[in-house]
Amino acid sequence: MIIQLEQARSQMRDMQPKIEELSASLQIEKLKQKCAELEEIASGESFWNDPENSQKVLGELKAVKDTVTAYEELASLFESTVELIDLAIADEDESFTSDILADIRTIEKSYEEQRIKLLLSGEYDRNNAIVSIHPGAGGTEAQDWAEMLYRMYMRFSERRGFKFKVLDYLDGDEAGIKSVTFLVEGDFAYGYLKSESGVHRLVRVSPFDSSGRRHTSFSSVEVMPEFDDKIKIEIREEDLEIEAHRASGAGGQHVNKTDSAIRIKHIPTGIVVGCQNERSQLQNKEVAMKMLKSKLLEIKEREQLERIEDIKGTKTNIEWGAQIRSYVFMPYTLAKDHRTGHENGDINKVMDGYIDEFMNAYLIAKSVEK
Repeated sequence: MIIQLEQARSQMRDMQPKIEELSASLQIEKLKQKCAELEEIASGESFWNDPENSQKVLGELKAVKDTVTAYEELASLFESTVELIDLAIADEDESFTSDILADIRTIEKSYEEQRIKLLLSGEYDRNNAIVSIHPGAGGTEAQDWAEMLYRMYMRFSERRGFKFKVLDYLDGDEAGIKSVTFLVEGDFAYGYLKSESGVHRLVRVSPFDSSGRRHTSFSSVEVMPEFDDKIKIEIREEDLEIEAHRASGAGGQHVNKTDSAIRIKHIPTGIVVGCQNERSQLQNKEVAMKMLKSKLLEIKEREQLERIEDIKGTKTNIEWGAQIRSYVFMPYTLAKDHRTGHENGDINKVMDGYIDEFMNAYLIAKSVEK
């Protein structure tokens, strides 16, 4: 057991420069100063005169405080663990070994989470995320795969403590879904979920094939940041094709079954958005227009275009060769990301929403590219 304590001491020695580097990267002292400045603003007499600005300040204050608190807790646990290791070795007391090893695991996990957050430095990474899933060719099999992905992201959001809200839901013919759009609300929701944008490939023995043959199916996932109303985009009425229709979905679980659902097509680009979650046509139209603006802005930023009008509306085919990740259930089990090479053989755990490791690998790979 003393050998374990010596190994623990060695681990802590290796961890020390990493924690110091993390402090420098996070600019902890500057953040503490920023926190004091924001608290002073929030305590001002006229602070609540502008509610919109007040919410923005409070949101920034919470984000800064959370970052500082997380680092200080990590640094404090590191120091106390090092002291306990030294004391245990000096006294040849092995009774604390299990507690020490548990603390080291906590330290390593906290360090990794904070290091990954450093990579979330994109302009919109802190925004909420709007996610759409569309099955490729293949009928019921592909539509079922789209619903499996939908469930995976729902479970991921629940685990992360993000709010999950369905905006548009279209049932499949026999099973699954023809399309779904949902909003994920939470700090860095877009920063994490942006790694999921692309074509996802499934290989399994189809439960819809009586012959028990192996099938390959594809679904595309589209992720864009939710933009606030302050961003102004001019969209001409004559460029819009607006259609009201009856909501389609699993009743109260997803949407209200009314005739208030709205679908909007942006004619110049061919982009289609829809919303059926709200209680009136007007509310659904407002949400759909917000989605359209977010989509146009995201494409403009991604393609580095000067004007919204320059968007051509090109679309990636949902088929073989375009996939970013494969999920294989048969003849072996494996989830593999083709961009980073990261893989996990526990496919059921992945489908249950444990996809953080794929997101982290993507963020690290993108930071190396820069």
